[in-house]
Amino acid sequence: MELKSLCEKLGITIKNKEIFEEAFTHKSYLNEHKGLKRDSNERLEFLGDAVLELLSTRFLFKKFPKEEEGILTAYRSALVCGENLARLSKKIDLGKYLFMSKGEEKSGGRKKEYILANTFEAVIGAIYLDSGLREVEKILKEFLYPEIDEIIAQNLHKDSKSLFQELAQEKKSITPHFEVLKESGPDHNKKFIVGAYLDEKCIAKGKGSSKQKASIDAAFNALKKLKWN
Repeated sequence: MELKSLCEKLGITIKNKEIFEEAFTHKSYLNEHKGLKRDSNERLEFLGDAVLELLSTRFLFKKFPKEEEGILTAYRSALVCGENLARLSKKIDLGKYLFMSKGEEKSGGRKKEYILANTFEAVIGAIYLDSGLREVEKILKEFLYPEIDEIIAQNLHKDSKSLFQELAQEKKSITPHFEVLKESGPDHNKKFIVGAYLDEKCIAKGKGSSKQKASIDAAFNALKKLKWN
């Protein structure tokens, strides 16, 4: 496994190559290589998630000394959410290092957001084991922490439903409500259509596999229709 380009991008020196081989091993790869004495990256992902939470919490705690716990939690959730970590994975090009099955490869596994987000966490776990917290902190300072300003500027720390409710109160003095307009499909594969309302007017509709997801989609569409940032 050639990791020279990764070391250059992250500014790290790898001591134990086996840890990083594990960090890039998707579980599907092991199904095709039964005799391989290597774990998938799921344990390192678990470790990396905890390391990310610790360091991002400390960063936000210091950066925003006057913010309440609820706001800091929202900031952290947006900072380390799967979508954001997947985007950073693409920026560093982590997908090209992955070991995965032929089937996963053909289905576009190297570009799937959840796989890339999990790989980012696994790599963080590997760096922590190989070099310690200080090395991880250097990488997060370069790649992750700068994201927080854009997250706040674009209100990305608020889900669409929360933002729609907040702006409806601010701009219209109305508390919006959501109604399920249609429900279909078997119990294991439900589909919902939900309307986002201001008073009795349906502003927009949304779809989702749960009422909550459909409500968030409806709120997102309402924000776009009303041109509310």
